[in-house]
Amino acid sequence: MGLVGILAALSLLIWLSFRGWGVLLLAPAGAMIAAAFAGEPLLAHWTQTFMGSAARFIAQFFPIFLLGALFGKLMDDSGSVKTIAHSMSGKLGHRRAILAVVLAGALVTYGGVSLFIAFFVLAPMARELFRAANIPRRLIPATIALGTSTFTMSAMPGTPAIQNTIPMPFFGTTPFAAPGLGIIASAIMLAFGLWWLGRAEASARKSGEGYGGQAELGGGTAPDDQFIRIRATSSHEFDPAEISHGKHSDVQPPIGTATIPLVVVIGVNLLTSLLILPRLDFSFLAQERWGSTSLAGVAGVWSVAIALAAATATLVVLHRARLPDLRGSMDAGANASVLPIFSVASLVGFGAVVAALPAFGSVRDWVLSISGGPLTSLAIATNVLAALTGSASGGLTIALDALGDTYLQIARTTGIHPALMHRIAVIGSGTLDSLPHNGAVVTLLAVCGSTHRQSYFDMAMANIVGPLIALAVVIILGSVLGSF
Repeated sequence: MGLVGILAALSLLIWLSFRGWGVLLLAPAGAMIAAAFAGEPLLAHWTQTFMGSAARFIAQFFPIFLLGALFGKLMDDSGSVKTIAHSMSGKLGHRRAILAVVLAGALVTYGGVSLFIAFFVLAPMARELFRAANIPRRLIPATIALGTSTFTMSAMPGTPAIQNTIPMPFFGTTPFAAPGLGIIASAIMLAFGLWWLGRAEASARKSGEGYGGQAELGGGTAPDDQFIRIRATSSHEFDPAEISHGKHSDVQPPIGTATIPLVVVIGVNLLTSLLILPRLDFSFLAQERWGSTSLAGVAGVWSVAIALAAATATLVVLHRARLPDLRGSMDAGANASVLPIFSVASLVGFGAVVAALPAFGSVRDWVLSISGGPLTSLAIATNVLAALTGSASGGLTIALDALGDTYLQIARTTGIHPALMHRIAVIGSGTLDSLPHNGAVVTLLAVCGSTHRQSYFDMAMANIVGPLIALAVVIILGSVLGSF
């Protein structure tokens, strides 16, 4: 009955989530259903197991959610994101509209801007470029997704995306884990996505389908739409309802000034991770008052937090005159982090309850027995859980909460570098998470005024097939050559 309860709870979570219910309600309800089928004490699992795990997630990652949302909001309100997007489109022009949108999205998200902010900035720009180039509007969501939700989220070394941060406390790694493999995976995702979108564009031109070749699509959804808000906050780190709060600058900054904060994020992250923190004495962290941890357990989160804080301070200094309501923008940025972290933490709590049930032992044994070795089984575990939850961050945390210690022990006994485990886990979480019920997919389609029927197939090719190919290549190279 325990296994039946786990499957029933997952089914309910997926079905009601797809129908627009929020995970803040669904996750504890699903956890209690699973515990009830197993004959386990419900209140103890809710207050001790569920809330204990959710609280640990918040304690570990709230600084990243808070600073990431704050930085993204200030970048948006200062006009910097719009400047970068328009500069990219101006340099490449409408003849290379797809490439311009992809690179603009990649630049801002790798620099630390939330992909939801990128969605609302890039969609109008993409419509202008695609109209001028006579490219079908149905390809806009896939183009934006390729630049914002693939390689800069899971593969590029040093990316401040929360998905790249989650494995660090489990494996004692940094944001730059397995940089060579990450760059190879990024190149594969980018190349495959551009090839597919170029092929789709050429096919549309051959058949005579232009920008308006289909029935006219909608004009997009407002960022404070409640359905979109609920779906979006369960999958990523920014509440889109806060995009319209604060006040946007009437004057956009020059491109050089707009990109400086992005450079600060990347540069400070690199210096802190690889040079500064490793040279300092943090032996005091082993004391009970500091959680009996080590530098390896916190260095990754610290480096990303320091980088985002430094970039935010730089942004305020450079753009103070372009932030007409600084306090309002900062409040909106801070508020934008609250619902997402509690939503993801609820998914983590659900996973903790499931992992604590006796029946989960058979699930764990099955995962570890998958042929192909621990790298393959880790990739499958993160893929499946991200697919079931519709959240890369939620699925990844559930997988590592349940199996992270086991995989770390396997890494130590088999000689696999933890950095390789880190990179495979992150890339694995960013593949099947993009199934139709994923919050980012639903949000992007709504922002672009499109539907699953019109645009999802091309999104799946760019967001799922390309990353799966990259994941397979990384597993093969990592198995043969190790981490590099």
